[in-house]
Amino acid sequence: MTQVIACIDGTDVSPAVCDYAAWASLRLTAPLEFLHVLDKSEYPTESNLSGNIGLGSRESLLDELAALDEQRGKLALEQGKLMLDAARQRAISQGIENPGSRQRHGNLVETLTEMERDIRLLVVGKHGSHLSQHIGSRLENVVRTLHRPILITTARFKTPERFMLAFDGSATTRKGVEMIASSPLLRDLPGHLVMVATDSAANREQLSGSQATLKQAGFDITTALVEGDVESVLCDYRYSHAIDLLIMGAYGHSVIRRFLVGSTTTSLIRNASVPILLLR
Repeated sequence: MTQVIACIDGTDVSPAVCDYAAWASLRLTAPLEFLHVLDKSEYPTESNLSGNIGLGSRESLLDELAALDEQRGKLALEQGKLMLDAARQRAISQGIENPGSRQRHGNLVETLTEMERDIRLLVVGKHGSHLSQHIGSRLENVVRTLHRPILITTARFKTPERFMLAFDGSATTRKGVEMIASSPLLRDLPGHLVMVATDSAANREQLSGSQATLKQAGFDITTALVEGDVESVLCDYRYSHAIDLLIMGAYGHSVIRRFLVGSTTTSLIRNASVPILLLR
């Protein structure tokens, strides 16, 4: 059975990740599981320190350092278990029945790849300090590797009340429209389809067709076709219409989806004060 998977790491965004994951789990009526991955690069299962100390060093010192590393790893595992238990209790208090938890020692991307078949929605937090290049190395690798919807949260939870899809007329965003129409995640929320492109009959027709698809599914949809800089237009529109959830297609060759391989996306995700749902 597919489920909502929430990645927590004990940083200040983890409570918001828990809350957005619980919100999504209830909306989707899908099971929720919390995941904590202890990075093997930071906490190796075995330590070989012989190359770190010069000739003549005592063997007992090497043994002592190895024991300290082992103890550090055990403490990190125990801390992770406590975090998972706290996340479960937080979700239960919000109405989630029997949320699961999973702890792994390894690599986050590899772990999620192994779990991909079971993921309906992945929820991860945005760490501003880790966004110096692209959208953060681990987050970028997750987005590039997984073919599942990914919700990137902000540090504070706010129940989404209206959403905006950055629409470019591509096959990916048309598929995104179909995904939104068929999913209960955003049902009953007013939505906006915003296309940053030349005002032409062809573009208006594409917007109108996607609007009709969502209206047929019961959505109240507003469309906008605006010329200008993509990031500026989307940010200004989001602000002026009080949008609290931005939806984008992940990767590709269109103007909007090229965001995710360049500085524009880095800026958009870093500066966004709302969560971003990436569709694949």
